Amino acid sequence: QVQLVESGGGLVQAGDSLRLSCAASGRTIITYTVGWFRQAPGKEREFVAGDSWIGGSTYVADSVKGRFTISRDHAKNMVLLQMNSLKPEDTAVYYCAARLSSVISTEGYEYNLWGQGTPVTVSS
Repeated sequence: QVQLVESGGGLVQAGDSLRLSCAASGRTIITYTVGWFRQAPGKEREFVAGDSWIGGSTYVADSVKGRFTISRDHAKNMVLLQMNSLKPEDTAVYYCAARLSSVISTEGYEYNLWGQGTPVTVSS
């Protein structure tokens, strides 16, 4: 079974950058599609970005397009979310999730593996 652990969250100012990591243990996630989701206080969970195990296939939500980038570090069995030009509205708990499919889904219920989340707070 794969376990996912997120890290890299924190308190930053608007315009700053953060890089979140999703480390997988238990087995390789090379054949998993991985998604990043976030949930702000009082709001529903939102898809942020996804990376298919088929190389080169990624998808980023319009709300973060041009600012966030998802990538993999195969050697470390890890998926990264580079977040640039952060805005106060990016404040949320960020979760990584994985599914045994080549398709990037924006629906959280289609992912069966989840990490515990890492909080990101962006001050204005």
